[in-house]
Parts: sequence; structure tokens; C-alpha cells
Amino acid sequence: MPRYIPYDYNQSSMVVINYQDQLQPGTFEHALHYLIDQKLDLSVFDPRFSNDDTGRPAYDPAILLKIILFAYSKGITSSREIEWCCHTNIIFKALSCDTVPHFTTIAHFISHRPEDIESVFEQVLLVCYE
Repeated sequence: MPRYIPYDYNQSSMVVINYQDQLQPGTFEHALHYLIDQKLDLSVFDPRFSNDDTGRPAYDPAILLKIILFAYSKGITSSREIEWCCHTNIIFKALSCDTVPHFTTIAHFISHRPEDIESVFEQVLLVCYE
């Protein structure tokens, strides 16, 4: 009778993942992360939030922009699918720093801030032509 290496699906395992290491230089996701974190002024989003002292903390617009733009670059436009990707895809986890915005949060951000997002795209064009 053959002998096999024993395995057990009920075992627990701790896997250490550095999300910064998942964004490899030279990839689109690394460029997107760098551009949004280092080059763009996202203060245009700040006036819409009034939760300084009370209220639930909001998702950082940088996180939402990263996951939405990355999803769109992959042809993913459904807010539900973007949420699912944040649960299951390591690049989405890295871009969102392992947060999972609800699909309604994603949809609301896209549909209620078109002028703000447009101003960010204008900044991107300026950065690209520097």
C-alpha cells in the first residue's frame, strides 16, 4: 500500500504577508500606488467629510481610488465584484491595505464624487507631462 504525506484541512496556519512587497516595481499596481500616495493632492475629497469629532471613520479616498482604478484597468466595473476582489485577490488586498469597503461604499464614492475624481485625473495628466 502506498504511503502519502499526511495532510489535514482543519489545521490553522499563520501566513505573514507584507502588502508593500506584493506591489512589485515595474507593475501597473506599483505605479498606481506610488502615483496616488506620493504625487497627487487628494485634499479635494476632504471637505465632503464631517466626521472630525464624531461619526464613523471613513475610508481613505486614496484606498478607494487605488482599488477602483486597478479594478477598471482589469475590466472590473461592478462594485460588488470590486468588493469580492478585496476579499480574495492579493493585489487588491495590498492596494487596500487589507480593508474591504462594502460595495455600496464603492458605488457611492464613484457616483457622488465625479468632479473630485475628475480633478484627480487632471492632476495625473499634469504629473505625466512634467
